Amino acid sequence: MNSNNTQSFQNELRDKIDLFLSKWKLIAICTILALIAAFIYLRYSTNQYQATAIIKINSEKQSQAMPEISALQDYGLFSTDFSNITDEIEIIKSRALVREVVKDLKLNIQYFVKGKIKEQEVYSNPPVTLNFFESDSIINTVDTTLYVKIKSDTKFSLSNEDGGMFGGDDAEEYAFGDRISTGFGDFVITPNVGQYASEPGRHIKIQMSNIENTIEAYQVKLKTTNNKGSNIIALSLTESLKGKAKLILDKLVEKYNEDVINDKEKVVKITSDFINNRLDVVSNELEQVDFTAEKLQKDNRLTALASQADIFLQSEKENETKLINTTNQIQLIDYMKDRLNDENAESDLLPADIGITDNSVAQITKSHNELVLQRDRILKNSTEKNPTVINLNNQINALKLNLNKSLENIQSANRITLNTLNREDARISSQIYSAPGKARQFRDVKRQQDIKESLYLYLLQKREETAIAQGMSSPNAKIVDTAYVNSIPVAPKRKFVYLTALLLGLAVPAGFIFVKDVLNTTIDNKAELEKVVSIPFLGDIPKSEKKNLMIQKVDYTPKAEAFRIIRSNINFMLQKKAGDSKTIFITSTKAQEGKSHTSTNLAKSFSFSEKKVLLIETDIRVPRVNEYLKIKADKGLTNYISDPALSVSDVTYKMKDNEFLDVIPSGAIPPNPAELLMSDRVTELFESAKKHYDYIIVDTAAVGLVTDTLLISDHADLFVYVVSANNIDKRELHIAQTLYQEKRLPNMTVLLNGTIKKKGYGYGYGNNPTRKKKRFGII
Repeated sequence: MNSNNTQSFQNELRDKIDLFLSKWKLIAICTILALIAAFIYLRYSTNQYQATAIIKINSEKQSQAMPEISALQDYGLFSTDFSNITDEIEIIKSRALVREVVKDLKLNIQYFVKGKIKEQEVYSNPPVTLNFFESDSIINTVDTTLYVKIKSDTKFSLSNEDGGMFGGDDAEEYAFGDRISTGFGDFVITPNVGQYASEPGRHIKIQMSNIENTIEAYQVKLKTTNNKGSNIIALSLTESLKGKAKLILDKLVEKYNEDVINDKEKVVKITSDFINNRLDVVSNELEQVDFTAEKLQKDNRLTALASQADIFLQSEKENETKLINTTNQIQLIDYMKDRLNDENAESDLLPADIGITDNSVAQITKSHNELVLQRDRILKNSTEKNPTVINLNNQINALKLNLNKSLENIQSANRITLNTLNREDARISSQIYSAPGKARQFRDVKRQQDIKESLYLYLLQKREETAIAQGMSSPNAKIVDTAYVNSIPVAPKRKFVYLTALLLGLAVPAGFIFVKDVLNTTIDNKAELEKVVSIPFLGDIPKSEKKNLMIQKVDYTPKAEAFRIIRSNINFMLQKKAGDSKTIFITSTKAQEGKSHTSTNLAKSFSFSEKKVLLIETDIRVPRVNEYLKIKADKGLTNYISDPALSVSDVTYKMKDNEFLDVIPSGAIPPNPAELLMSDRVTELFESAKKHYDYIIVDTAAVGLVTDTLLISDHADLFVYVVSANNIDKRELHIAQTLYQEKRLPNMTVLLNGTIKKKGYGYGYGNNPTRKKKRFGII
């Protein structure tokens, strides 16, 4: 069973392969056309090139973790990684940054030069330049197209795509440099010199797009890649012009660095303003102390204070130094707390590194400023309701509270220290009992003078450091590779297009052939016929070039050879029949299957073997034998049956060109064919004919339409059931299969008529009759 299934599968596969090979010309033509279409597409399509730039994001990480920040991290308030690469990527692709690039490079205005077949964009040096008099806020909202045709070196015509923008259907003519007024603003067009110079006759299209649409388009085009854990970012952009893509990426990196530098300069400016304000206050205080010292010296005539310095002990000097430092710290902390609690400040940024000795204050201030900058970047493209912004605000407030608490702790500690130092200073001063009271009074004023002077000099130093930092702000992105463009276009992909065209060129015709074959319900060959019916196969008749071709005695056409093979097969099947005469009935499922044509040619084939043959036309509804044999008969079968006075010889016609073939035509068409064939005269006809003829060929009516054939079927020795190739529906052959299974037609065989010849050896029927009979299942 498995062997039969395998053989059946192999046969089906071979049939499918033969089917496709038989249509190789169609497949080859479709494939060639598809490849030609691919070539034309590649020839005239616009190539897309990819530019790539690689940058490294500089990451400033904290050298050590503070206890306060570690405590906040435990509650997830903020992360120590303030150089989040993902955030930087979003900033690079932000609308604000892309907007700056589009405005600087005027990417919302495109120039196209019309060629013979397609338009080509020109960016770096277009034939003409469009300059507006209006502000950018108006121009950036324009979305229209202008068409320019160069008339001469000084003249050009201008129109929009509808041809009627300037008061008429025809384009208006202008001179280069004329001010042109439109609904979206006034502008001038000036010519350029270069490869695409404004030559007379050149057609130029100027396409202006809404800047918001252009920004969105470039946000989609801009691609970024980053390996996890790496600070390297690869930027890529696809454009039709190599130079344009490279220029856009370089400008994008430039704008990103400018944005980062501006953020850093904000912190420096806040610190600088804070120091300048403190300098003004300290300067006034120092001036007051100087005036007090000067007045005290004048009033008390203290001119030789240097000689009195020896009375101060070394310990008093050291204590005084500590007093100065502690007082400075308390003053700086007061300044810092005032800035921290100032709700009217222009920015949330805090002054960094103002001189407070506690390292935790500097680190918390730095963390606070980085979070503020990060929040301000996000707010450029978002709102206060953004979850990330809310989280950053929470972190900033937490740091402020932590900083305020730290400042209070430090200030409290310094005040305790200051009190201790003052008590120590009082103790030392009391020991200097010999010093005049006025000198002690001057010493107190001098101490205040030294404190203010020290604070003033310190602030001056910090101002200079801030000024130096402002001039040394470094960009955040280090350029690893400037933008470069691959010379090979990324789209369209030539190999992919050709491969797709090749596959389509093969698949489309193959699919068409396969679907057509699947939807085909007709019988094409013996294999398909054997799948539908199990009736013994007698043979097939090839389709001839001429319609209704009759075979001749000396005839070597494929059709004649086919009828000779069928004649041999019939003789083999009827060789055991008793008696000399053999009666062969020819029928079919429906009309127009070649039943009468087969009957006539089969009768002629038997007669060519010098056997007496009688051809009887029993299809009395639609007779065709007379037409094929070109005979004119007044009487026939119906006349014989209805008129007892007529004998068989009275309705039998002798063929003039064939002495072995006689014909009994159908006669007049009766109104009751079925009842007429039930007459006993039909039996008498066959009994009489069998005495005088070797073969009786009977052309009967189609069994799928009428019952005429079944009424006389018992007179047949063999039934030939004609099936028309490429004509009859497979589903109609259930009639033939049913008749065979129920054995209603004696010795039934099937013949396939009108097959298509296959190229190869011989005619496709076989040269050995015995082998042919075995293949047909006859022996």
